[in-house]
Amino acid sequence: MSINKHRPHILVLPEDDANRQIANGFILDLNLERRAIQVLPEARGWQDVVEKFTNNYASTMRQYPDRMIALLIDFDEDKDRFSYVKEQIPDDLENRVFVLGVLSEPESLRRDINKNFEKIGEALAKNCSENTNELWGHDLLIHNKTELERMISSVKPFLFNLK
Repeated sequence: MSINKHRPHILVLPEDDANRQIANGFILDLNLERRAIQVLPEARGWQDVVEKFTNNYASTMRQYPDRMIALLIDFDEDKDRFSYVKEQIPDDLENRVFVLGVLSEPESLRRDINKNFEKIGEALAKNCSENTNELWGHDLLIHNKTELERMISSVKPFLFNLK
């Protein structure tokens, strides 16, 4: 199943395998329109996410105005990382690029809530489709609140098949 580049869709660029598994778990939500989301191969580091975005995806986003992208990174307890990554996003694309991730690293979240990465992704998707903050409100995820709200308002109309 491939995405239609001429319809609203979102690409997910994960930093590492743990983030990729979380994204894949997110896609398992039954309320999700799977043809509107694509998880890309992991970048192998948060700086590589930024580099791949700027070198490979920024230009295609200009070609496809309905394309959005979520950059999934580990914040590694670095309070300046979000600002740094946001500064690398070109002004003309900032409304379609979202930066999300675990405050430390996904392994810490997995230990904290005792769920595998895929189950974490499923729970996060369920929170989005049901407008709840159970897992998104966790200490290691709460910092995503503003970015998450911005993303949900952009992608929910086409990403979730809600009655």
